[in-house]
Amino acid sequence: METQDKIKYEEALQKVRKIKAFYVHLIVFILVNIYVIIKKTNQIDEGETIWDAFKLAFFWGIGLVFHGLRTFDLIPFFGKDWEDRKVKELMDKEKNQDRKF
Repeated sequence: METQDKIKYEEALQKVRKIKAFYVHLIVFILVNIYVIIKKTNQIDEGETIWDAFKLAFFWGIGLVFHGLRTFDLIPFFGKDWEDRKVKELMDKEKNQDRKF
């Protein structure tokens, strides 16, 4: 039973590290984009639009959303259940191949 507890602990620790990494990503996103937006809006040249100040935040924000979805297991595909099913599928496939030989 001790091994099972250790496995659960390691999984929980890994999850906490993923959450921490997401929050660090979020803080960096906010700080960098505040700086860039303020700097860009104060230096808009002729022919530029306000969109130019928000491009980085928009595209980086898309990546941040996917990072958050993955971190909090909100993506239905490629989540923990998918990993477990895939591991079982591959193990079963390998076991069946071993039986043939």
